[in-house]
Amino acid sequence: MLITAPNIPDPDGFYDELLRAHAGLSDAESAALDARLVLILANHVGDRDVVRQALAASRVGGGRTTG
Repeated sequence: MLITAPNIPDPDGFYDELLRAHAGLSDAESAALDARLVLILANHVGDRDVVRQALAASRVGGGRTTG
C-alpha cells in the first residue's frame, strides 16, 4: 500500500536537496532529471501496484491524504 503520510526524515532538507539538483538546469533538463528520478525510485520500490497508486495520487493532488 502506498504511504502518503510524511515518511522521510527532514522533509525540508530533502526538498532543498531536490531543488538544488535542479539548479542551473533548463526546463527540458529538469524534466529529464525528474523522469530519471521517477524511474529509478519506481525500480527501487519494485511493487507495480504501489507505483500505480503513486501515479494515480500524483495526478489528482500530489499524493497527500487527510487525517
